Amino acid sequence: MSLYRNAVWFLNGIHQYTRSGYEAASKDFEPQDLSVSVVGRSFMITGANSGIGRATAMTIAKKGGTVHMVCRNKDKAEEAREDIVNQSGNTEVHIHIVDMSETRKVWEFAEAFKKQYPSLNVLINNAGCMVHKRELNAEGLEKNFASNTMGVYILTQTLIPLLQKSRDPRVITVSSGGMLVQKLRVDDLQSEKSYFDGVMVYAQNKRQQVVLTEQWAKANPIIHFSVMHPGWVDTPAVSTSMPHFHHMMGERLRGVEQGADTVVWLALSRAAARTRSGQFFQDRRPVPAHLPLAWTCSSAEEIQSFMTQLETLAFRVIQPQPDGELNGPSRPQFV
Repeated sequence: MSLYRNAVWFLNGIHQYTRSGYEAASKDFEPQDLSVSVVGRSFMITGANSGIGRATAMTIAKKGGTVHMVCRNKDKAEEAREDIVNQSGNTEVHIHIVDMSETRKVWEFAEAFKKQYPSLNVLINNAGCMVHKRELNAEGLEKNFASNTMGVYILTQTLIPLLQKSRDPRVITVSSGGMLVQKLRVDDLQSEKSYFDGVMVYAQNKRQQVVLTEQWAKANPIIHFSVMHPGWVDTPAVSTSMPHFHHMMGERLRGVEQGADTVVWLALSRAAARTRSGQFFQDRRPVPAHLPLAWTCSSAEEIQSFMTQLETLAFRVIQPQPDGELNGPSRPQFV
C-alpha cells in the first residue's frame, strides 16, 4: 500500500504540483479575488524571512496589512524586513525572534503577544523543518514533531482567544502534499518505534497538521481554518533538506510567489472566507485530504487519542516549575 501511495502521489505531483501544474490551475483563478486592501488588519507569519513565508509577507505588506514576522534567525529576519519595507513602502512590519522547535518559548511568546497586541486577524503557520537525524529539544520532544506539530499546536491554541476577538479571523497552515502518503500514527507521534526517515517523519507531521485543522474548525466556529499544499516549490528549505529532489526537479519547481499564492488567497480573499472551514486546499480550491483507495483515513477514536496526546504534551511543556510557580503568564486552557 505504501508503494501504491507513493506512486500515485508522484504521478499526481508531476501533473499538479509543478510549475506547469500551477500555470494550468491559475487559468481558472479570479483575479479580482486579490484586489483588496487590508489596511488595519494584522497578520502573523511564521518562517517569514525566506521562501513562501517571505513571499507571503511581501504581498500582504504591499496591500497595507500589519505584518508580524516570526523568525528564528535575527539577521535574516532584519534583512527580509528591510527588503519588504523598501519594496512595499509599509513600515508596519514587525520582527519576533522565536524558534518554533523550542516549544515552551513558543508558548511564552504567544502569551506575551496577547498582552501586547489588542487583535490578530490572521495567523499563518508556515515555518517548518525537516531534520534527518532523530534529535530532541529542551522539553524532550523530537525536533521535527516539535517544530511542525507541537509548535503549531501551542502557538495556535494560545492565540485562539485573541483571534476570536478580532474581525474575520483566519488560521492558515502550510502543509504538504507529502502528507497524502501517510496515515496518522497515533501510537508513534514522535517516530520512536521504527526506522527514522526524515522525509517520512515530515510527511507524518504534515498529516498531523491536516487532522489538527479539521478538529480546530469543529471546535472554533468563529475562526476560519484552512490547511494547504503549496506544490513543489523552489525554496531554500527544499534545496537544503531534499537536495536530490531539488536537483532532479530543477526548473519544474514552482517559484516562491506561485507557492505562496494560495496562502495569500486564503488569508485575504472574501471568496476563501465563504468556503467551509477545516478544508485542505491546493491552487485556491479545496481538494481531498486522502488519495483514493489509500486507506489513510483515521477513526474517531484515533483522532481523539491524537488530540488528547497533544494536550497532555502541551501541559508538560508549560507545567509549573519546581518552586510551584509558572515561568511566565497564566496557564492557558487548551481545547
